[in-house]
Amino acid sequence: VWLAAYGLFALSENSMVLSAAIFITLIGLIIYLHFVKIDQESLLVIGSLGIQVTSSYASGKESTTFIEMGKVKDVVINEAIHMQKVIYYLCILLQDPEDPQGVSEVVPLFQSSKPRLDCLIEVYKSCQEILEQRTTPPQSS
Repeated sequence: VWLAAYGLFALSENSMVLSAAIFITLIGLIIYLHFVKIDQESLLVIGSLGIQVTSSYASGKESTTFIEMGKVKDVVINEAIHMQKVIYYLCILLQDPEDPQGVSEVVPLFQSSKPRLDCLIEVYKSCQEILEQRTTPPQSS
């Protein structure tokens, strides 16, 4: 945008071209901060209710997704190869309503923050503890 604006300014010598470039840049920055730049991601798992995933954008906007626990089949650490690098990420596997053994959807978590594997393992262990309590009846002593 800036190179095109300076080129047009050099040809036309009209300062409105530079003003338009500044305006377009500011609008682009606001759109980026409000819709693209995620500042923080969080995961809240409540065994009796479900899983809440929240993304906080740099502008302060928050986006929240809730997944009912009845739809959750499992939480896994998945791996992908990207640019000659192995990337690990946490996923929620959603249960297929037609096939109880099948998976209908894979929901990736922490896509913007990309935490290290050791951090993902800690979150994974905590999620598995909660999921195990959901499936096993309480033991009486």
